[in-house]
Amino acid sequence: MIIATNVNKRFGKLQALDNVSLNCNKGQTIALIGPNGSGKTTFIKCLLGMVIPDSGFITVNNKNISHDWHYRKQIGYMPQMSRFPENMTIEQVIDMVKDIRSDANESMDEELPEAFGLKALYGKRMRTLSGGTRQKVSACLAFLFNPDILILDEPTAGLDPVSSEILKEKIISEKSKGKLTLITSHVLSDLDDLVTEVVYMQDGKLRFHSPLTKLQKETGEEKLNKVIARIMQNQ
Repeated sequence: MIIATNVNKRFGKLQALDNVSLNCNKGQTIALIGPNGSGKTTFIKCLLGMVIPDSGFITVNNKNISHDWHYRKQIGYMPQMSRFPENMTIEQVIDMVKDIRSDANESMDEELPEAFGLKALYGKRMRTLSGGTRQKVSACLAFLFNPDILILDEPTAGLDPVSSEILKEKIISEKSKGKLTLITSHVLSDLDDLVTEVVYMQDGKLRFHSPLTKLQKETGEEKLNKVIARIMQNQ
């Protein structure tokens, strides 16, 4: 579904991505993890077309994404920090995005606004919202157009425990429909019940990409944070 081949990106003296090759298939929920500065954000921005690789290429559903923005309709993106027009209400923001994506209105997924109880807050302006509520709006927009691919950057950050569980259940539900989800998080315990594969990046390099079950067997650990810790200790 997503294939990255020998992707390189340099910012001045910093080699942000160093010959990264990666295959991500439908029906998988993949944890994209690594320390700060490992290249995760740059890789995501390359997937979204926000950063152009210096060399190498990325395909989505066998089509090279270079100079072609149409593939983005297949992606739902939840950034770590969302920015909205501060004077608009929640409802106005959602309606604005619907208008922009009017071609996709027939297949909209409005399950999360209901589950989060956001509709009761539709009249509130964005500038008045807590960080957690803004995060809920961002999650709703990521899933709204029923995309085949979800890219979620620290999706549970700022969410209360109930809302976090609602979002996790939604991610699991989308996996059962054959969708591909990439998730970044520094709180690895949030990923235990979600991910099927782990991609670990460091210093711009892909260190490993493996099924979680294989890593659990190799390390003798069940929890993702302990799996990663054991691997790092053995390197």
